[in-house]
Amino acid sequence: MAAINLKGMDVDALLALRADIDKRLGQKRSELEKQLSRLGAESGRAAGNFRTVPPKYRGPSGETWAGRGARPRWLSALIRQGRKLDDFAIDKVMARKGRKARRKKK
Repeated sequence: MAAINLKGMDVDALLALRADIDKRLGQKRSELEKQLSRLGAESGRAAGNFRTVPPKYRGPSGETWAGRGARPRWLSALIRQGRKLDDFAIDKVMARKGRKARRKKK
């Protein structure tokens, strides 16, 4: 691609160049979206179709955390105050009952 002297171009030429760039970017985006949709169909599941995980920990204000990803700030602050992670564990029996109730609704 030839080098373009942007300083020497007038406003109309710059606007036309910008329109051309926007058009090409739109074409590339549509191509990539088509490729992604094909990959999602080939893998057997759509992108973003993930299973939710029941929470394992509940804070004093009702906040929950499933134990995945970074530790939430509310939990980190309470642990720094001397509390134990097990103090916030949700009873596994109650968690299973909640899961069964959700399954029955479907």
